[in-house]
Amino acid sequence: MAKMTKSQIIASLSESTGLSKKDVANLMEKLVELAYAEVKSSGEFVIQGIGKLVKQERKARQGRNPATGETIQIPAKTVVKFRVAKAAKEAVL
Repeated sequence: MAKMTKSQIIASLSESTGLSKKDVANLMEKLVELAYAEVKSSGEFVIQGIGKLVKQERKARQGRNPATGETIQIPAKTVVKFRVAKAAKEAVL
């Protein structure tokens, strides 16, 4: 089974809500912009029933170059993670 494309998601939401495809596409675009802005400023963005985006600091650590086997130092950095909501896990699994 193939995953849904962006246009298929937009068409499905448009059909089920009665909104135009243009309105649904605009809403999705604005939701993404809002999520990015919120994670950047507050460190977290929650979509009830689905999950949340969380900004997290990753510590510096040692790694290994797989080609040479040489030990290298991996610097600390900030990453964004997605945590699935309990309701989503229960609905899907």
